[in-house]
Parts: sequence; C-alpha cells; structure tokens
Amino acid sequence: MELLGIHHVSIMTGKAEKNFDFYTKVMGMRLVKKGVNQDDTTSYHLFYGDGVASPGSELTFFDLPGIGPTYQGVSSISASSLRVADTAALQYWSDRFDSLNVTHEEIKSRAGRDTLAFQDFEGTRLILVADNNEQGVAPGQAWAGSDVPVEHGILGLGPVTLTVANPDNTVMILTEVLGFRHVGSYPSLAGEQHADIQVYATGEGGAGAEIHIETRPELPFARLGRGGVHHVAFRVPNEEQYNAWSEKLSKLGIPNSGKVDRHYFRALYFREPNGILFELSTDTPGFDIDESMDSLGETLSLPPFLEPHRTEIEAKLRPLVLED
Repeated sequence: MELLGIHHVSIMTGKAEKNFDFYTKVMGMRLVKKGVNQDDTTSYHLFYGDGVASPGSELTFFDLPGIGPTYQGVSSISASSLRVADTAALQYWSDRFDSLNVTHEEIKSRAGRDTLAFQDFEGTRLILVADNNEQGVAPGQAWAGSDVPVEHGILGLGPVTLTVANPDNTVMILTEVLGFRHVGSYPSLAGEQHADIQVYATGEGGAGAEIHIETRPELPFARLGRGGVHHVAFRVPNEEQYNAWSEKLSKLGIPNSGKVDRHYFRALYFREPNGILFELSTDTPGFDIDESMDSLGETLSLPPFLEPHRTEIEAKLRPLVLED
C-alpha cells in the first residue's frame, strides 16, 4: 500500500473570474471542472489541470468573494509547484511573466532542479519546476488549447512545501504513517541562518511525489485567506487501497473525516500534528465521469447526490462569467 504522489492542491480565491483568466490565459492550464464546494454549495469550486485531467495535475480553487488576505507563517502549505519539461521552458516562462507583469524571481536551483518561483494576482506562492528528463512519477500532457506552446506547457503538480516551527511530528506522520522516505535536502533560500529544507518522497519519487519541509520557528502562525493553500491531497491508486487507508487511520487513532465521496474521487481528510490539512484521494473514477473529455469544464457539474437540488443551488450561486 503506497501513495503515488501529489493528487491535487486546493487554494482560496476571492475573485473566480480573475482566477480563471490567470490560470487559463496566463498559465495555459485547462479548466477541467466547474463545480461547487460540496461542503458549501453557495460557492464555486474550480479545477485546473493538464490537457487530459490527469491525476496529479490539478490546482483547485474555492471561490470566496470578500475573503481577507493570507498572512504567511508556520503550520502552512507555503508553496506549490507546477512541472514543465525543461530549463528552456523556465526561460520561456520568465520572459512571459515579464511581458504580462507577473511577479517572479530568477531561475534558481531547488533540490537539484532548476526552478522559477512566481506569484499569482492574489499572492499565491507557486514554483515552476523543470523535469529535464528526471526519472520518477510520469508527467501529464500539456493543454494544447491555449497560446502557450505545448513544449513549454504545464505538465502537472510538483513538490509541495510545508513550513512548520518544529518538523518532528510532521515527519513522523509522513514517514511512519504515510510511507514517505527521506531523499535529500537543500539550502534554504531564506538565508544561511535557516535549517536546510528536507525532502521526502513517495511512490516512484521525482518532482510529482515530493513534500519539502521548511523549518522556521521564528515565524508566526499562518492565517489562511485569499491566495492561501487550504490542503494538499495525495494519490491513492484505487478504491481498494483507499479502504485500506481508511482502516489504517482508524486503527492508529488518527482523527479523520471518514470516507467522503467527491464523485470524481474518494477522499479522506485529516490534520497532521502541526495542523496542516492532508487528504488522501483516489485516482479513480476521474473527472470525465460526467462530462466527455472534449467538453470538460464547460458547464456546472454537480455530483449525483446534489443533482436533484440543481435549481436551488444555481439560484443561490452568484453569476459567474468565464470568458475564453
């Protein structure tokens, strides 16, 4: 029983329309699902992924108009990554960000890979990571429906960084419960006075299967708002292993959500000891269960248990105009 890598990362946005423009028109990602927050059906939930909605490629956003800003700190998911093919793609993105006035850093090395850190319009911290033919979890397929050349397009999710005051208990959950292994470290880019960032991997390893742990005891606790990451989900290959994970968490006495059917995947939620929300999500059945692959994200999708309430749900949702 082994987790395959990162499944998705869920983030908060205060402006879904501008969010759609940024991730589809600037980043060239595909809107693969337009749904609602199943725990609060008065708000939208948008999913962006690669060209075929591969597991491990989705950034998702909860739309919460009027939400306050995120205050960075510990007990947080402080950065998320997106994979591209090679260092040439990073240079393309650096030039593209310059032309579109997107805040970004220079190309830098992280964990032995070339990377390019940037922020979206709400301050979400993101990092482009160059695969450069590295072995590990296979990349997805870039979306061909944008003006971003396919050879430079987004191929899926890369490493996720957790910032904590004390890493010991977080590492214990990653290694002793979830089966991650320590595979290396690299210097903190915050300065030599800070501890090296530790790298943990699962499954086949590589950029699509890593968690990076940053230890920053001097920082305050983070406060989640717009641009902040709500949770990270890890890939479970099938429902059989999902059931086994549910049983394992219960046997270990780890408080969790119990089994949750999200229709497109099955989910389990729990908080690790520093308070960061983890999710275990199945690769199956996938985002094309209720829409054809050619028409993903074109209409409001509701799971079967909400479909009988469509009229009521749509009446309470604010108008959302997403223009291609």
